Amino acid sequence: MKTTIKLTPVDMEARKALDFSSGDTVKVFNKIKEADGKTRLQAFEGMVLARKHGNEIGATFTVRKVASGVGVERVFPLFGVNIDKIEIVRKTRTRRSKLYYVRDKAMRDVRRKLKAETKVVKKSGVTTREAVVEEAEVTA
Repeated sequence: MKTTIKLTPVDMEARKALDFSSGDTVKVFNKIKEADGKTRLQAFEGMVLARKHGNEIGATFTVRKVASGVGVERVFPLFGVNIDKIEIVRKTRTRRSKLYYVRDKAMRDVRRKLKAETKVVKKSGVTTREAVVEEAEVTA
């Protein structure tokens, strides 16, 4: 008598076959349990900063997105039970395997815009620096 025990409802072979790397834009559909017992899917779309531990059981990947002007990062397990599916939205070619420098790059770009716009102080009675600060916070 032979018994087979399936530990996870995750299709392991399909997840191993996913071909995404750092720099790609992915959409991760995460299962969230509501208070009334129902589950719903919540999408998290962003750029993959890093992929760690290859295709083994403990493999993870980090996704970063900008929401309301604030950078948000989440680390997902590749074979996590709560992940319904992973869609690859856009493929890009990068020269690095870990893109952690993107965190600082966004802030540098905001500061550079502020420095360029502070030279023009008054324009029709409204200081442009205040308008640029509000615009920079939204885009960062």
